[in-house]
Amino acid sequence: MKDYADATIRVRYAETDQMGVVYYGNYFTWFEVGRVELCRHLGFTYKQMEIEDDCLMVVAEASCRYKRPARFDDLLTVRTRVVESHRRTLRFGYEIIHQGSGELIATGETLHVVCDRQGRPKSIPEKYLKYFHTGTHKHPAP
Repeated sequence: MKDYADATIRVRYAETDQMGVVYYGNYFTWFEVGRVELCRHLGFTYKQMEIEDDCLMVVAEASCRYKRPARFDDLLTVRTRVVESHRRTLRFGYEIIHQGSGELIATGETLHVVCDRQGRPKSIPEKYLKYFHTGTHKHPAP
C-alpha cells in the first residue's frame, strides 16, 4: 500500500481573488481534504475516530510554501502523507500538484495534537498506531 493518498481538487471561482489566483487560505482547506482522504486510504474514517474513540486531531501548527499560482478551473492533486508520529501528535505533509503540467504548486505541513472532546491531549489509540507509523514513530513507554 502507498504511504500517501491523492485527492483531486478543481479550483472553484469562489476560491480565487481579484487577480484570478487562488486565495492563500484555501490551501489549508485542501490540506484538510487530503487528511480525510488519507484516513480513508489507510482503512478508517476520521469520523470513526471521533465517534468511536473520542479522538480529534487538533491543529497546533500549519505552514504552506507557495511555489506557483493556482487559478480558476485548474485541476489539482493534493498528495498527503504522515511524516512524523508520536504518542500524542501527528505531522502531515502535503504537496499540491497541477494535474495538467505536473508542476508543484505548493507544499505544506500541519502538526496535530490528538485530544478528546474536552480538549485534553490523549494518546493515539493502539488500533490506529499501525496506520500512522513512520520512521519517527515513538511507542508509549510501558
